[in-house]
Amino acid sequence: MEISGTALANDDCSTSRFPSTVVLDNDENSTSPRTRKRVRTDMGVDDTAEYDYQKNEESTLSKSPQFLKNFKKLESAYFLTRSKPSYSSGKVHVVEHTPVSANGRGSFVVAERSCVRKVASKEEFREGKIPWANPFLEGLQKYLSFSRLKVKADLKQGDLLHSSNLVCSVSFDRDAEFFATAGVNKKIKVFEYDSTINEDLDIQYPVVEMVSRSTLSSTCWNTYVKSQIASSNFEGVVQLWDVTTSQVQSEMREHNQRAWSIDFSSADPTLLASASDDGSVKLWTINQGVSVGTIKTKANVCCVQFPLDFAHCLAFGAADHQIYYYDLRNMKEPLCTLVGHNRTVSYIKFVDSVSLVSASTDNTLKLWDLSNCASRVVDSPVQSFTGHKNIKNFVGLSVSDGYIATGSETNEAFHLSLSLVFIYHKAFPMPALSFKFYSSDPLPLDEANDPSKFITSVCWRGQSTTLIAANSTGNVKILQMV
Repeated sequence: MEISGTALANDDCSTSRFPSTVVLDNDENSTSPRTRKRVRTDMGVDDTAEYDYQKNEESTLSKSPQFLKNFKKLESAYFLTRSKPSYSSGKVHVVEHTPVSANGRGSFVVAERSCVRKVASKEEFREGKIPWANPFLEGLQKYLSFSRLKVKADLKQGDLLHSSNLVCSVSFDRDAEFFATAGVNKKIKVFEYDSTINEDLDIQYPVVEMVSRSTLSSTCWNTYVKSQIASSNFEGVVQLWDVTTSQVQSEMREHNQRAWSIDFSSADPTLLASASDDGSVKLWTINQGVSVGTIKTKANVCCVQFPLDFAHCLAFGAADHQIYYYDLRNMKEPLCTLVGHNRTVSYIKFVDSVSLVSASTDNTLKLWDLSNCASRVVDSPVQSFTGHKNIKNFVGLSVSDGYIATGSETNEAFHLSLSLVFIYHKAFPMPALSFKFYSSDPLPLDEANDPSKFITSVCWRGQSTTLIAANSTGNVKILQMV
C-alpha cells in the first residue's frame, strides 16, 4: 500500500483509524475518608503527628484536578506497586554489561541483592526505607506537579499557507540552543530557540535552511559535534549536514527503500544508525560513506535508537509489532525481543540505560525493563499508557525526566477538527496533561475542516519542562508545563 506523508499502511510502518479518546474516571466516592484511612493504615502511619501531616497532604491533593479525576487509577497503581514481587521479596535487580562470551551470547548479568526486610516498620516508612513506597510517591509527586500546558511561542512561517508543510521531525541540538524542523517540504530549517520565544514577529525565519531532494523523515543532531546534523529521507538516503555551511558533508545510499529513522550514539558520537522499509538497520560512521554493519529483519523497520550510555547496544521497532534489542558485538541474533504491541511499532525512546518506551499504532505506549533480557523474550511491559488516539500515523514520541510526550490523531468527538498533545509520567498509565492544538494561522476552509489533522512530531528541550510540537498542517508550537 502506498503511503503519503507520515501515514502508515497496514503492517509496514503504517495503519488506519480508531476509537475515541479514553475518558478518565472522576468518582466522588473514591475520595472518601474511609478510603484514605485504609491507605494510611497500610502504609504504617498511625500516630497523631503523622496523621495530621497526611491529612494536610490529602487536603492539598484533593485540590488537584488530576488527582480527583484519576483517583481510582492512582489507587490501583498504588496497590499494584505494593504487590510487585520485585519489591515484596526484599531483593533488587542489578544489571551489569559483560563482554560477549565465546558462543556470542549475552551481555547482561542480572543479579539479586538484598535491600530491606519484607516487613517494614513505621520508622522505616518515615525514613523512606520502603523500596516500593519511594518510587510510588516520587512518581505521584511528578504526576501532580503540573496542571496544564501553556503556549510559550507560535512558530509563524512565511510558507505556512503553501501545500506540503507537514513536519515529520523536530530535534534540538546538544545545547538546546537551536532546533530543526524537517518534513514533506524537503527542507531542514534551523531556528534559534531564544529568538523564537522572545521576539514577537509576524514571520519567523530560520537562521539556516538546507534543501534535500526528497521528503525528510527524521533528523538527529550529533551530541559532540555541535554543527552536525543527520537526516534520513523517503529515497532511503542518509545525509550528514554541516549547519554552519548549509552543505552536505557526506551521503550514504545503501537503503533501497524509504528510511524512516536516524540516530546518533551518545556514547560514541562517530556512530549512527538508520532504519528502513527495506527491513534493515544500518550502522555508519561519520568518516565513511559505506555502512560498517547491517542487521536484517523480515519486517519494515520504523524506528531505531541507541541507549544513553552504551555504544555497543541498539534497539529498533518494526512493522511485525516487535522491538528488538541487539548487542552490536553479535548481530546474528537479538539480545532480547520485546513482545506486547499488536500493531506497528512506530517509535522507541530510551528513558534510561535499561528501560525504554515504545509507541505503536495500537493506541498505546509501553514501558519496558531491559534488565529482564536474560529471558531472551520479554512479553510483560512495566506499564501500558492509554488515552491518546493513534492507529494510522507517526504522531511523535519524546522523553524527559520521566515525562513522556506523544501526539494524537484528530478527536472525532469534537465538531472542530483539532489534534492533541498528551503528556504521561512513566509511573502511571493515564495522561497527566493534554493540550488542544489549534492553529493560530489562517488556513484554507477545506484544510481548517480537515478531519485528518494530527500531531506529527514532539520533542522535549533537553531535560526541561518545555517541548516543541508540530502538526500535519505545518503549525509548530513551543509548549511548557506549568
